[in-house]
Amino acid sequence: MSLLPLHLLGSPVLRQHSDPVKAVDDEVRRLIDDMFETMDAARGIGLAANQVGISRRVAIVDVDHDRFAMVNPRIVEAEGRVVAEEGCLSIPEIYGDVARAERVVLEALDANGLPYRKEATGLKARAIQHEIDHLDGILFLDHLSLIKRQMLLAKWRREHKDDAGHTKEVSEAPARSE
Repeated sequence: MSLLPLHLLGSPVLRQHSDPVKAVDDEVRRLIDDMFETMDAARGIGLAANQVGISRRVAIVDVDHDRFAMVNPRIVEAEGRVVAEEGCLSIPEIYGDVARAERVVLEALDANGLPYRKEATGLKARAIQHEIDHLDGILFLDHLSLIKRQMLLAKWRREHKDDAGHTKEVSEAPARSE
């Protein structure tokens, strides 16, 4: 397994609609393993393949001791509405209140290519929706009001005006103490 560079706001791959995965093979499983390692090192709860520069419909989530891969995910049911603060590994230190469905039902393939269906609420439902948005080229900023989005983008530009590119290397996270 290896750590993958994170693509940051401004990287064109973050705005691409990801391509469906034709078959879950060793390459896809290796990508999933690398994404979990990268997400853990970056201390995230979800990661989409385009956030590591790969425009394929693969995402991962780890919330409430439920760690799973989503290949070709789609939400087949959604209900309720709740507003909560979101952030993103691709837009570090920028946060905004986003309205999402409170409950979702997900259909996807797992890391072995087997179909599954999962019901989720709360933070897990939010993470699933956030990652699927990534696969569709949508960022959480797109859900904010125009004024809030412009304010956060201006803050991002100020804080990153000297950055050389649109990627950042992730370093190994120190071991978690339980």
